[in-house]
Amino acid sequence: MVVGDAGLDVVARHAGPIVHGGDSRASVTIEPGGAGANTAVWLAACGASPVLVARVGADSAGRQVHAELTSAGVRCAFAVDPEAATCCVVVLVDETGQRSMLPDRGANARFSPSDLDQGLLRDAAHLHLSGYVLLDASSRPAGLAVLRAAREAGLTTSVDPQSSALIYDGFLDDIRGVDLLLPNTEELVALTGSAEPASAAALLDVVGAVALTSGADGASWVDSEGVVSVPAEDVECVDSTGAGDAFDAGLLAAWLSGASRRDALLGGVRAAARAVSAVGAQPTQPAQPSMT
Repeated sequence: MVVGDAGLDVVARHAGPIVHGGDSRASVTIEPGGAGANTAVWLAACGASPVLVARVGADSAGRQVHAELTSAGVRCAFAVDPEAATCCVVVLVDETGQRSMLPDRGANARFSPSDLDQGLLRDAAHLHLSGYVLLDASSRPAGLAVLRAAREAGLTTSVDPQSSALIYDGFLDDIRGVDLLLPNTEELVALTGSAEPASAAALLDVVGAVALTSGADGASWVDSEGVVSVPAEDVECVDSTGAGDAFDAGLLAAWLSGASRRDALLGGVRAAARAVSAVGAQPTQPAQPSMT
């Protein structure tokens, strides 16, 4: 089960710097997005059977998101907000494939504890929580309630911090007891003061393990047994949007199937490499059949 944002991305790929107050030509597409939705779709593409819990608006964007996720193999358990619009993110992608985002979480910012159908926990083995739910004070109580309910139901849990700039005092206290934390290098620095994978060991009194993404430097798994690292795949970066969400899915799909730490990392790296090789945050190919 994935809990997180679902919405639409307006992706503008531009060459050269943006002209402030002027015109900058770009190639613009509208893609499905939202960190939670991205991870759920990549989980389906990796052979898992995900259900996504999110909040969307009572608008055409919400209906489009529901339809596209369903066609990609994701079961949608959406609360529909009668007042707020569905999440929309403007994504600016430069010629190197690096992205800058202008997010409007919309209905996702109003995600509430009552939006989770407790019955879904009976059919789930694992809960993955997108950190954006915790990073906004308005949706944080729901994120904390979801984590608490998952633990009480006996699920394993994971959290992606999502944004180094938005990590708040008390974040580590709020995720205490999570089985797996999935930061990137910038988020690790925000949490530990260091970019070195070994520094994640300082977090092991809070979480069970840390799986760190380091971009072109690969990925590392840190737990009480030490550090395991794998290299990144050598691919052209077309659009980095959603690479971390794809990594989460590839790693979780492998780990929850019983893979070793190294093989779980390789599963994450493969999914991330596929993500950065195409425009948009979600896979363009149909989902694979679900695992049995």
